[in-house]
Amino acid sequence: MPDDPDPHPRAPADTAAAATSAPNGSSTVTTETANGIDLGSQYYVLDGGQVIVPELDAHRRKASNRDLPLVERLEAYEDIIDSEIGDTALTRLRNLEREFGLRQIYAKFEGSNPSGSQKDRIAFAQVLDAMRRGYEAVTVATCGNYGAALSVAAELGSLRCIVYIPLNYHTKRVQEIEERGATIVRAGEDYEEAVALSRARAEVEEIYDANPGGPNTSIHLRAYGEIAYEIYDDLRDAPAVVAVPVSNGTTLAGIHKGFVSLYRRGKTSRVPRIVAGSSFRKNPIVQAWLNRNPRCENLHPRFVRETPINEPLINWHSIDGDHALTAVRQTDGWAANASDKSLLDFAKLIREREGLNVLPASTAGLVALLERHRRDPLPGDRYIVILTGRKA
Repeated sequence: MPDDPDPHPRAPADTAAAATSAPNGSSTVTTETANGIDLGSQYYVLDGGQVIVPELDAHRRKASNRDLPLVERLEAYEDIIDSEIGDTALTRLRNLEREFGLRQIYAKFEGSNPSGSQKDRIAFAQVLDAMRRGYEAVTVATCGNYGAALSVAAELGSLRCIVYIPLNYHTKRVQEIEERGATIVRAGEDYEEAVALSRARAEVEEIYDANPGGPNTSIHLRAYGEIAYEIYDDLRDAPAVVAVPVSNGTTLAGIHKGFVSLYRRGKTSRVPRIVAGSSFRKNPIVQAWLNRNPRCENLHPRFVRETPINEPLINWHSIDGDHALTAVRQTDGWAANASDKSLLDFAKLIREREGLNVLPASTAGLVALLERHRRDPLPGDRYIVILTGRKA
């Protein structure tokens, strides 16, 4: 299956281009020709180098213009979502198939979203909801990726963004978040405490709370359900298995919800088995499944230690863990641990064999799938692994 076109094409290096300043620390680039095609217009260039076509730049300006009627701003913001968020590539990993002796493995690579992870799906959905409801600011706690996504989404919607990051976390995305105009608050000994602090501030200052586990859970699940719909659009049925990295469990629960909806409407012949992968003994969802606990139980915070590799995965309390655990059990799926070494090894393998530069933590689902296949060979069918982010 061919890859989807790059949603953020860059102007070719041999094209004459002149840069001029643009709002928010960006630039516009006027190009004369590209591969023989006359462009003759300007492109809005994000800091990371992605290009937005002129029509979308007009939507960006409308969405962020507080002098315009709200209905116009919302319409423009929805156009940005439709054009930029999701529709990520589903790529067949033929070289990994040969190496592991399992046919047909596909990767749903979320790295082509604007900030480079699946978090853009919920970040933009949350900012749209905040704009509709008249909020001036949004807040979230993060290990890095969600904060980066929310800062991009908030900037385009002209909302203040307040990002809480735990004191001991090592994320490399702080500068990127600040460049988007967000305020970073270093507070809390761990992710769970940072969430509590962010949520408390939202309540006191009437700021939109974009953290998982609150009243906006349905927005999160619906946004991640789009991943299931996109997989269906490519395959025209559900795969045998979908393997997902888990932290709070929201992404996995949303994907499962999407496939259940497709099945109930008669679009697919089955609901796929759902597989969860996470950091070794540092996630309540995986531990609950391995220990056959009826529900997720909090881990002892003292034994949950973050590293630069596992930060996107670890929790002592998985906020949507019970939703995720139910999805795994109802579909006869499974859950598995992944060591930092495994995450690094599989990220290197994907880069060398398939040319995808993925965040090591995003391979946790792939680790869970292929380690199971090594022990107990899986039958030939279609298998999907969700690679949740690109390596910055």
